[in-house]
Amino acid sequence: MGTCDGRCTLLVICSLQLVAALQRQVFDFLGYQWAPILANFLHIMAVILGMFGTVQFRFRYLIFYAVWLVLWVGWNSFIICFYLEVGNLSQDRDFLMTFNTSLHRSWWMEHGPGCLVTAVPGPHMAPDDHHVISVSGCLLDYQYIEVLSSAIQVLLALFGFVYACYVSKVFQDDEDSFDFIGGFDSYGYQPPQKSSHLQLQPLYT
Repeated sequence: MGTCDGRCTLLVICSLQLVAALQRQVFDFLGYQWAPILANFLHIMAVILGMFGTVQFRFRYLIFYAVWLVLWVGWNSFIICFYLEVGNLSQDRDFLMTFNTSLHRSWWMEHGPGCLVTAVPGPHMAPDDHHVISVSGCLLDYQYIEVLSSAIQVLLALFGFVYACYVSKVFQDDEDSFDFIGGFDSYGYQPPQKSSHLQLQPLYT
């Protein structure tokens, strides 16, 4: 079937998006990144809705999914700019990922590949749940891990947007091709009429 190719591809993309979002959600929870946690939750709901619309041939659900992907690309682009400190953004001054409620950073800051964490004596007035550390020897800094994760999300979202538009267009064309449900009226067919009068014919013998 012609529509199966696009539908199957879109389902694969949605599955990859779901796996990537769940993986990201876990590490954001570990790092107390409340803003990404909320955004990831909304994204997971939108992806599930997109998968449901793909399976059930729901045109409007796919349109909602495609619109959300545009917002998702914008959000991940902001994260990339934030961790690369583009413009006036600064990780040392802006704690946007935690809604400015704590000083927590990305989980990858202390647990990146090859990172060696050393505790540093801090001020006595520091909160009990915070500690000063020194991180060294990382094979890849946490900023670039977060940027790479967001870049993967952007790439999957772009593919998902293209296929969502394509599949929704196919669904719409299929709906237009089934306009014959009105019956044979469009072909001028008239059902046989029942006569209300019974004509008697004489019988000759």
